Amino acid sequence: MTLPQMLSVAVLTAMMGLFVWGRFRYDLVAVMALLAALAVGVVSPEEAFRGFSDDIVIIVGSALVLSGAVQRSGAIERLMLLIQRRTTKVSTQLMVLTGSVGFASALVKNIGAVAMLIPVAFQMAKKSNTSPSVFLMPMSFASLLGGLMTLIGTSPNIIVSSVREEMTGEPFGMFDYLPVGLGLTIMGLVFLRFGYRLLPGDRRAAPTLGEALDIQDYVTEARIGPKSPAIDETVAEFIERHDHEITITNLIRGGVRSAPFPDTVLHREDILILGGSPDSLERVIAGDRLELEGRETLAGGDTADIGVIEAVIGTDSPLVDRTASRMQLRDVFGVNLIAVSRQGERLVRRLGNIQLSAGDVIVLQGPLELLPERLRDLGCLPLAERALRLGTSARRGLLPIVILAAAMAATAAGLVPVAVAFFAAAGLVVITGALPVREAYSHIEWPILIMLGALIPVSDSLRTTGATVLIGDQLSALASVLPPWGAVMLIMGAAMAVTPFLNNAATVLVMAPIAATFASGLGYRPEPFLMATAVGAGCDFLTPIGHQCNTLVMGPGGYRFSDYARLGAPLSVLVLLAGTPLILWFWPAL
Repeated sequence: MTLPQMLSVAVLTAMMGLFVWGRFRYDLVAVMALLAALAVGVVSPEEAFRGFSDDIVIIVGSALVLSGAVQRSGAIERLMLLIQRRTTKVSTQLMVLTGSVGFASALVKNIGAVAMLIPVAFQMAKKSNTSPSVFLMPMSFASLLGGLMTLIGTSPNIIVSSVREEMTGEPFGMFDYLPVGLGLTIMGLVFLRFGYRLLPGDRRAAPTLGEALDIQDYVTEARIGPKSPAIDETVAEFIERHDHEITITNLIRGGVRSAPFPDTVLHREDILILGGSPDSLERVIAGDRLELEGRETLAGGDTADIGVIEAVIGTDSPLVDRTASRMQLRDVFGVNLIAVSRQGERLVRRLGNIQLSAGDVIVLQGPLELLPERLRDLGCLPLAERALRLGTSARRGLLPIVILAAAMAATAAGLVPVAVAFFAAAGLVVITGALPVREAYSHIEWPILIMLGALIPVSDSLRTTGATVLIGDQLSALASVLPPWGAVMLIMGAAMAVTPFLNNAATVLVMAPIAATFASGLGYRPEPFLMATAVGAGCDFLTPIGHQCNTLVMGPGGYRFSDYARLGAPLSVLVLLAGTPLILWFWPAL
């Protein structure tokens, strides 16, 4: 090995050691690796920041924005409601999520399938009182396996098809990958059904202080609109349809308050006093087209500038022992009181008539730039920030789903590159108001993007120094003395080992010509070795950096670098053991 090759390998080895050690944050380790590569000369100053303009950075950032828009729309939540009611066991929920992601990834980009179902995973985790980390990594792995089934499922398949066309004049067809890919996907889903227990049970994304407060017993007021599905339902049917997530503490009809008995029939223009968590209340109000109290646009501003804030009423607040109606909050202060929570008491009055007390937690709606000043005027202390959708601008229903589906269809048809399609889709959900600009930025995991941008030139130093060619020559020499199944397994294992350092497309570009060349030299057909390269490059289960799906779930799942190998190492062994005979059965070497 030359000195640059040894230095490149040394930097990458040290970087992997720091990742596994876990003493430093992953984005800091990536920056340290880039600085080290610059210092020893294996990365030139001109190439040092090329990674920040790489497609993978754009794809991951855009996918996070799209996932936030899908989550905010509530469309997937409503679609999965019936399934959620019937799937409260973690193992069943896991099968639904991994199966959906796996088979969707055969026809759409796997990162799109994962991004679409991340919000559903969080909902199911909440339903079963478990950590989302139980679902997210298995979903990512299932998407990688599902992508093996078709030509468009993953970029390595497309590149391998091109290599075969150069060698034989005939590319792989759309479903030539299906027999091997389907077998591996089914095997993988079965393994994930039981193997998820290998993941540590304490992994969660770092909670904010607002999430730690976890106030669940808010009361708000909403009117039944003309197109609401709640019309002509009984109170019991309404509560049952919403899976008992909310309660009706009172009902006002024609200005008269009445008790909400289970057999009471709901009518248009009835005012409901609803109790529940902020997420549940928002979901019910948006899904049933209820009209939240004080829904008028405040201060004549754009609805995108209207937000909500949680606050606790101080002992010296002018709100103490007074009602919102008496204080004329909307007319005098320009804010709406849209929810109240009082520890240990069930509130049944209309919001405007509740006599407020010191220590009550309230949700105020108003212009974002004025809310801090209004809190000071009202003697209220803001609580730690947490995402509240109750009282924010209206959801856009299926619009984010349509935009995401159009982006994935455009990439599947080859009309535009993935990065362009996802970036355009992310821009559209913001431009159309499906996701406010402030929320869009809050959904982006900036440490992940820093890690990717810094690591891409470091990983590419293997190729630029010629270390990959040297490794390829050694593999060719070793494979020449093995039987066909051993050579196929070696190529697949080598591709698995390389793809965490290069992206999967680069792995195929390096490995496929090597595999095809020595297959030809030994008198074997090239197809099984090309298939082995595609499978190995598409199955990065060991690190969060080799594939964008693994990277995408790292932050939301709260995973550490070493967690991936705990679940991914046995899955990689199974792919090697099952994939080799599957490839040779459908694509004989002789």
